[in-house]
Amino acid sequence: MGKIMQQNGAETYRVEDTMTRIAQSFGRAESQSYVTPTGIMFTISPGAPAKLVRVSARETNLEKVNLANNVSRKIASGDLSTQVAYKELRKIETSPTDYSMLIQIIAATLASGFFTLMFQGSWYDFLPACVAGGLGFIALMNFIRLFEIKFVAEFIASLLIGFTAFSLFSLGIGKEVDKVVVGSIMPLVPGLLITNAVRDLMAGHLISGLAKGAEAFLTAFAIGAGIAVMFALF
Repeated sequence: MGKIMQQNGAETYRVEDTMTRIAQSFGRAESQSYVTPTGIMFTISPGAPAKLVRVSARETNLEKVNLANNVSRKIASGDLSTQVAYKELRKIETSPTDYSMLIQIIAATLASGFFTLMFQGSWYDFLPACVAGGLGFIALMNFIRLFEIKFVAEFIASLLIGFTAFSLFSLGIGKEVDKVVVGSIMPLVPGLLITNAVRDLMAGHLISGLAKGAEAFLTAFAIGAGIAVMFALF
């Protein structure tokens, strides 16, 4: 349960609380858990051996977090045994609940255009923002598979967004290139990561909060650096 939630974008304090509540539901009132962005440690009692699970891959999939929460509620109410709950969680972990690549690209494309309008851009900027944002998201999805360091993929994606926006503007497509750029990079911005970092800090999980904050800062730096390079070139 903790691994599924941590891998798919849940807050650290929520992961710990859920694991502890499940243990209490099965009669383990003295269980202890310690969760970081890259690992989970859990023991059913202070004197028992602890189990360590490495969390190496993380993504945003709130559907799986919601499904895992539903299982935890059923456990707390006594509707599921350990065996049935384990089978449900394994099914959630392996199920392909992501949206298809095409739907994600369409969503990022339209979001870029509407973010541009939200930032007081005109309808003349809507189409170039959609094109730049869509191409940038496609680049991110493809390059993130090639590089182990995802910040490189984000830097390249922002480079492409900046290049596309400035190129379209030089062809007379669009009125305000700055609004186009800002709207186009919004699908890349780590909004959930920033939110979780703040919530973890407020909940007293300083290590997790600072780690997620640092990851969000590096992501924002990679995006900003790519756009800055294009501003310097054009």
